Amino acid sequence: MKIHNRRQFIKGAMIGVGALSLPVIGNTVFAQDLVKMNYGGSAWLGHYPAYLAMADGGFKKEGIELGWESFGTSSGRMSALMAGNIDIAGTGAVSAIALMARGARQFYIIGVPEDFGRVEGLFVREDINSLEDLKGKSIGTTFASSAHTLVLDLLLNNGLVPDKDIDIINVPAPELPSAIQSNQIDAAATWTPYFNNIAAMPGMKLLADDTSFSLYQEFGVTPGPDVLVVSKSFADKNPDAVRNFARAYFAASARLGSDPESAVSTLVKLTQLSDEEQLQMINDANWFDLQDQKELIGGQAVFVQGLQKLAEMLVEYGQIDKAPEVAEWINADFI
Repeated sequence: MKIHNRRQFIKGAMIGVGALSLPVIGNTVFAQDLVKMNYGGSAWLGHYPAYLAMADGGFKKEGIELGWESFGTSSGRMSALMAGNIDIAGTGAVSAIALMARGARQFYIIGVPEDFGRVEGLFVREDINSLEDLKGKSIGTTFASSAHTLVLDLLLNNGLVPDKDIDIINVPAPELPSAIQSNQIDAAATWTPYFNNIAAMPGMKLLADDTSFSLYQEFGVTPGPDVLVVSKSFADKNPDAVRNFARAYFAASARLGSDPESAVSTLVKLTQLSDEEQLQMINDANWFDLQDQKELIGGQAVFVQGLQKLAEMLVEYGQIDKAPEVAEWINADFI
C-alpha cells in the first residue's frame, strides 16, 4: 500500500467544484445534471466506501458525480476542506478535533465509516509479558498519531511515566517494521498495514490493541477513529446532495461488511495490494451502515460522548490546548 500514514501534515493543491440542481426523469439522471462533489481520500481503509461507491456507480445512482483527490494525511485533507477546495472527506477524528480546538467552524462530522481497533496496537518481543517489563526500554511510534495516544494511555493507566520509565521515540509509521527488526527499538505501536507487517515477524507478539484503550469499553471510541466530514458551506447549500452521498456511501460500507469478496477487484486498483491482502484489510475492520449512524452520532450518542472524552484526553496529553464541545460539530441531519 502506497499511502497509509494519514496523520503527518502535508498540504495539497485542490480544484474547487460547484453544485448544480438535479432534475430526474423517471429513473434516468442525466450526466450534465449530476451534483458535483469532490472527495478527499487516500488508499487508507477508511476511504474504501467512497471509492467503492464511486467505482460501482452508487453515487451516480444518487445523482452525484464524485471527484477524487488523494492526500497522504488527514491534516492535508482537513486543510483542503477548510479552504473550500474539497466538499467532503474521510479523516482521523484527532485532526478534526484539533481544528475544533482552534475554533474552526467550516465543517460538520456526519458519520463514522468503520472501527479499525483490532489492527492498531503495541507489539513487543516475545520475552516481554507486560508493560512493566518495558521499563528502561523504548517504544517506537509516530508522534501525534492515534498509536501515540494509545501508548500514552496504556502507560499512564498502568502507573508508568512516559520518557522516564520508558523512552518513547518518534518513528514514521512506514519505518517501524525495520526499526524493530533491526533492534533500534524494543516495541512498536502502529496501525495496519505496518501492524500486519510486524505481526508477521518471528519473535513478535501483540501486547495490546485499541480495545485496551481506556475509552473503548465504555464509549466504543478508539484513540483515533475515522469520521466522515463535510464542508459546512456546501452542506448548508446542498443538504439533499449530502443526504444522497451518505446513502450511497453507507450502502457501500454495508457491502464491505456483508460481502467483502465482491469489493476486492475494485479496491486493489486503489491500494495496489494483492487480492489476498486486500480481503484481509477489509475483514480487519468493522463496517458501519446507515442505520448504525443513528446510534453512533444521533441524539445523545455514547460515541459522541466518547469523542468528547478523547478531546479532553488530548489536552491532558499535550496534543491540543483546550477541549472543544465536540457535539457542536456533529450533524446527524444527513443520516
